[in-house]
Amino acid sequence: MTSFSDLGLSPKVLSAVTEAGYSEPTPIQEGAIPHALTRRDVCGIAQTGTGKTASFVLPMLTLLERGRARARMPRTLILEPTRELAAQVAENFDKYGKNHKLNVALLIGGVSFDEQDRKIERGADVLIATPGRLLDHTERGKLLMTGVEILVIDEADRMLDMGFIPDIERIAKIIPFTRQTLFFSATMPPEIQKLADRFLQNPVRIEVAPPSSTAATVEQKLVASKGKDYEKRETLRSIINQQDDLKNAIIFCNRKKSVADLLRSLQRHEYACGALHGDMDQHSRTTILQNFRDGKLPLLVASDVAARGLDIPDVSHVFNYDVPIHAEDYVHRIGRTGRAGRKGKAFTIATSKDTKFVDAIEKLIDRKIEWLDGTPSSLGAEDSSEKPEPRARRSGKKQQAPSAATGKDEPKAAPQQDNRAPRPKNTANGSKPANDDRRRSRRRDRDDEPTPVGFGDDIPAFMLIGAKN
Repeated sequence: MTSFSDLGLSPKVLSAVTEAGYSEPTPIQEGAIPHALTRRDVCGIAQTGTGKTASFVLPMLTLLERGRARARMPRTLILEPTRELAAQVAENFDKYGKNHKLNVALLIGGVSFDEQDRKIERGADVLIATPGRLLDHTERGKLLMTGVEILVIDEADRMLDMGFIPDIERIAKIIPFTRQTLFFSATMPPEIQKLADRFLQNPVRIEVAPPSSTAATVEQKLVASKGKDYEKRETLRSIINQQDDLKNAIIFCNRKKSVADLLRSLQRHEYACGALHGDMDQHSRTTILQNFRDGKLPLLVASDVAARGLDIPDVSHVFNYDVPIHAEDYVHRIGRTGRAGRKGKAFTIATSKDTKFVDAIEKLIDRKIEWLDGTPSSLGAEDSSEKPEPRARRSGKKQQAPSAATGKDEPKAAPQQDNRAPRPKNTANGSKPANDDRRRSRRRDRDDEPTPVGFGDDIPAFMLIGAKN
């Protein structure tokens, strides 16, 4: 059995790893660390939750024991797609680098430029950044990248696949060509691999699991639902209530608007929950995430900003409120549970419109996902009675429909004396009935009925007054 002492790490690093409670490396660590220590480029592919972060943090700490940083000239650069991942990597350096006197600078959005400038001016041995903020500092003349020895691109498929390619190309041009480059990701589709090859020189490919595979410890289920939003929310609540072993859960949505709508719905039904998405300021995101880690919020409604690499060790459940459009995102989402050998459960709500996305996921992971109770097609067509009939356009004169028997217009009816709607009866003190406001409030907050069109059943009386000829 291989131990960390067999990988070539320095005594200081081994001491910190032992104090953290680890004795045996994971397969990705065992495969990547020795090559990283010899300054080889590495392309590491493994399931999420298998210790990819330590695969580059530990050898970097060993290599950085020699030499020192100079002002505004970082020695190493780690690029992350999100602020949360960047902050998480910084925590790993704090944990495993406790015996080192290294300066670690974190450059992410939502934090003051002045505070980050002060850290850079002291000299950064390790610079952890999101691409946008890094380029902002570079363009302001606050960074000199000519001293970078090691470049790490974490979550490589997301960095390359979601619009970061131009930024990474710009960054690669301003750091030395002789650098060492490390790529780590849970998935690496062929088209993304071609882009990655542009940044790697004769890389060692470490693949410890089939590409895009999911952990065997995660129980996966599909849940059929009708397609309307209120029906999907009702289905989600039903699944949550059925989970006797639910400790905490992340609920994933495809859009930020869906995150906000679902959060309001769950809070209205008295579920303790918080939200996490890209439009939130950094302080709010950090607070919500910490409260979720501490168990103060058992449910976290999130966009895919929380799907990539966030290390929350003991998440019991994952719920996909929306089926992910990109099949690779499914692997990352359900990878938030069942980490480090623990058991987890993942439920994905699917409607009849999601069939092609479900098929793509099953093709990617090379397995069929079991349906919990029927399929969307077994639910039948949507009830047409829920769709309100289109209203006739109002005009000054009432139009009569043609007679079904003769095809001619019916005679006009005699004019009514007064066609105004009756006013609600007043109570003894002249106010509306006591239960009127409650009835309207209850109807407004219902989360299990179709959204009314126009005024619904509450048409004001003045709009029913007949037009004068």
